Amino acid sequence: MDASTQQTPAQSPGSDPKTKRAHPALWVPSLYLAMGTPMIAVTVVSAIMYKNLGLSNAQIALYTGSMYLPWVVKPLWAPIVEMFRTKKFFVLTMQLAMMVTLGCVALALPLGDYLPWTIAFFWITGFASATQDIAADGVYISSMDHKEQALYVGIQGIFWNLGRVISSGLLVTFTGILHSDMKLDWVHAWMVVMGILAAFMGLAFVWHLKVLPTGGRAADTPANVTEALGTFTDAFVSFFRKKSIWMMIAMAYFYRFGEGFIDKIGPLFLLDSRDLGGLGLNNVQLGNINGTYGTVAFIVGALVGGLFSARLGLRRSFFFLVVALNIPHVTYLYLSQFLPESLWAISIAVTIEKFGYGFGSVGHMLYMMQQMAPGPYKTAHYAFATGIMGLCMMSTGMVSGALQEWLGYQTFFIFAMVVSLIPMVMAWNARFPVSEGEDKPVD
Repeated sequence: MDASTQQTPAQSPGSDPKTKRAHPALWVPSLYLAMGTPMIAVTVVSAIMYKNLGLSNAQIALYTGSMYLPWVVKPLWAPIVEMFRTKKFFVLTMQLAMMVTLGCVALALPLGDYLPWTIAFFWITGFASATQDIAADGVYISSMDHKEQALYVGIQGIFWNLGRVISSGLLVTFTGILHSDMKLDWVHAWMVVMGILAAFMGLAFVWHLKVLPTGGRAADTPANVTEALGTFTDAFVSFFRKKSIWMMIAMAYFYRFGEGFIDKIGPLFLLDSRDLGGLGLNNVQLGNINGTYGTVAFIVGALVGGLFSARLGLRRSFFFLVVALNIPHVTYLYLSQFLPESLWAISIAVTIEKFGYGFGSVGHMLYMMQQMAPGPYKTAHYAFATGIMGLCMMSTGMVSGALQEWLGYQTFFIFAMVVSLIPMVMAWNARFPVSEGEDKPVD
């Protein structure tokens, strides 16, 4: 959100100044944990579930890749979250909705025609999660002063990624335990896990009902729908008038181009049998390697990447950040060519790839924040930029399964490595229309 809309806690619009606000330590970690968990459940964990249930890679990638759409188009309804009721109201409503929809996924799994029902409920969960993201970020910005925002910004990332650990690590591992040790079939194992996710969102609702600040309504928000549409149109037009905007859009889209193909196929490759060219891991091993070790590596990589970019500045560090994200894709090339049987070798390779992903992703976020967002509509323009990023992940994810089935794993990962050269070439010629440390375009 634009700095002009930031409020001190005592001045938060829509809040009672006589009401004591809960300490941020009581709600910031839980809020961002509740943001990361359902998003990863929809975009990542659903793919593993469908793999266990017997769907092909092409089907899985198409169905779950399209589930990035809510995060691509969420800027379209962001003004509504600003205009009506409080941001806390939208957070609570969406958490309650996700409790219901994830519970419905669990209930739909035993049905003979479970596929369209579960996809529909995942889609609704995705739109609720994207709406929660808008409102939760609004609560964070509106309820805390600049010093508190800076103090807790690192907590945001840690607990969002802890949601990734829970969803794609611990819970995937738990499905493996339920299936292998407790002899549940995959349908009932995933019913239990989806029920746990639903219960988690219910607990988040109860907790945030008690401790979450209202967030209020921003003082300069549109007064009605007509005014909101006018503001959105102005923000949209001004975005495309920025200097070098088409080069920046291309950079935002292609930054994670290679990663977009690997994102869906990587876990499926780890699960597929060796007869099919995969590594034949079970859910317990996948949860530990891809969800737990990999996520910890991602967090460490992001912290190191942040320090690196802060020391050198974005312009000087940008190319190295892009290289750091894309070169480690060679680890999947190694795994697909040599099919090592050592669990340690597989774990180290995936951990290296995730560390590079975390390190390099810092450059992507900073480029969108510092080069594409500055101007009178920072919030909207940043949302547009992240939508472009989401469009890359959606478009590459949707076709990755069919491409992998056509090429086979070995050739597919060669292809992913080749297309990873595109963002590196683009980064060498990247445009930086906003001066370092400034907030206005350079003439």
